[in-house]
Amino acid sequence: MTAKLDKMPRYKLTIEYDGAPFYGWQVQETLPSVQGALEAAVKAMTGADARVHGAGRTDAGVHARGQVAHVDIAKEFRADRFRDGLNAHLRPHPVAVLEAEIVPDTFEARFSAVKRHYRYRIVNTRANLALDVGHAWRVPRRLDSDAMRAAAQRLIGKHDFTTFRDTECQAKSPEKTLDQLDVLRDGREVTVITSARSFLHSQVRSMVGSLVWVGEGRWSADDLSAALEARNRAACGIVAPPEGLYLVKVDY
Repeated sequence: MTAKLDKMPRYKLTIEYDGAPFYGWQVQETLPSVQGALEAAVKAMTGADARVHGAGRTDAGVHARGQVAHVDIAKEFRADRFRDGLNAHLRPHPVAVLEAEIVPDTFEARFSAVKRHYRYRIVNTRANLALDVGHAWRVPRRLDSDAMRAAAQRLIGKHDFTTFRDTECQAKSPEKTLDQLDVLRDGREVTVITSARSFLHSQVRSMVGSLVWVGEGRWSADDLSAALEARNRAACGIVAPPEGLYLVKVDY
């Protein structure tokens, strides 16, 4: 059952997606995007165009287990029916709305967020990937995860992260406060976990790539610190590929 309201209800959506077939979150004029798939599903369900605003603009190939978005629509649906209807119209795209809830119109998926959590998956193996193709970065050379973890602590706190910032980043300031950067090993899988209120464009992938250089023995922790202090994109190590990166949670 739907009802017409004087005020358009706002829905908060928690979304999971495989980023492999998409050219990122943001709508592209002629290329598939996660935002575009969601907006097409909203239109198919409601008959009207509506902008779906995301908490983070993930790059092409980046995945999400807990992306958050909000959308205003002219009709009010029960939250679970709205979720199920969107999922029906999202097929066969690898996008799922995990939760939907009606929220106050003061809620903003991007600007109300207080912390974003990312995870990067590295499979440290000589063998080619089979099940993890497109969902992890294969690094064949043995990584010293303890050295990576120790070096990662050099990046925690408030810094000018120009070195780890994409040259096309549109953020007004290169300064960010990194709350967590940890490296964990479980068998052949090495996971980098990081959290902050917000990140610069390509910051996580740039930090991960530089930490892999530490793990391979190319860099020391002092080299990582020197790269940070250089405040120069040219001082960055390798940039990790997008397929290992996941937006796992957004706090409000």
